[in-house]
Amino acid sequence: MSNIANKQAICNVLLKASETDKDIVVLCSDSRGSASMTEFAKQRPEQFVEVGIAEQNLVSISAGLAVCGKKAFAVSPASFLSTRSMEQAKVDAAYSKTNVTLIGISGGVSYGALGMTHHSANDIATMASIPNMRVYLPSDHLQTEKLIEALLQDKLPSYVRVGRNAVEPVYEEGNVPFTMDKATTVCDGNDVAIIACGEMVKPAKDAAAILAKDGIKARVIDMYCLKPLDSEAILKAAKETKVIVTVEEHSPFGGLGSMVAQVVAANEPKRVINLSLPDEPVVTGKSAEVFKHYGLDAEGIAKKVKELV
Repeated sequence: MSNIANKQAICNVLLKASETDKDIVVLCSDSRGSASMTEFAKQRPEQFVEVGIAEQNLVSISAGLAVCGKKAFAVSPASFLSTRSMEQAKVDAAYSKTNVTLIGISGGVSYGALGMTHHSANDIATMASIPNMRVYLPSDHLQTEKLIEALLQDKLPSYVRVGRNAVEPVYEEGNVPFTMDKATTVCDGNDVAIIACGEMVKPAKDAAAILAKDGIKARVIDMYCLKPLDSEAILKAAKETKVIVTVEEHSPFGGLGSMVAQVVAANEPKRVINLSLPDEPVVTGKSAEVFKHYGLDAEGIAKKVKELV
């Protein structure tokens, strides 16, 4: 199976759905190229709005269109969408419960060498703190397709973060387990639970394969739904495994690790270790290089788990 960027999967789904659903509208902030939305703009010009580099306007216009009955998808770099337009996301999208899906592209450290200004290592914390705003980080293009198809069927605001580059699939074509707002168990085991989200799920799955060679059975949970969080899957893992390790392309504060630890501490005391980006401007480089540097690749995750188990 070829590697496809999650953002391309979003375009594919919206392009197909918009053939018959003329209420779908895609809006970009001078980002159609980096968002892989060029083809959508070309084929559906009457359903595409170029706002320019004005993220606040992007969200507000999207909310206005949603109030008029449109299904608005606002696409912009995650680093800018989650910071410059937070007030509009809070008030126009979430508080007003408009049918707006905010798509944060090139999330995490996807922009690599462009540095901290273009990295989005706090968007989970930012968006999840807004009442009525759902937060999703799909792991591969197959799951991304399922998620966007599901979001097309409801009318609630949400934030979806995807990376910039093509990623190896976690799932197999035609066999993608997906239930809206429910985590997916990628592989089972009772020694350790590795809970990951977004592009961290594939290295977590690969780490489980490495650990299996040493007789360590790791349960890998794809927590693509950060909000609402699947507390049931977390507590089940806490009961059935010895330790929980969370893996995220995010700051150590307010992200997946914090959320999981909060649920576990309140219900089923168990050790929770968070693997994340550090609370500092991260080193520059390609995503894979940054992940390796901070131990967020398969080998780094496996090494940490061995130390714990």
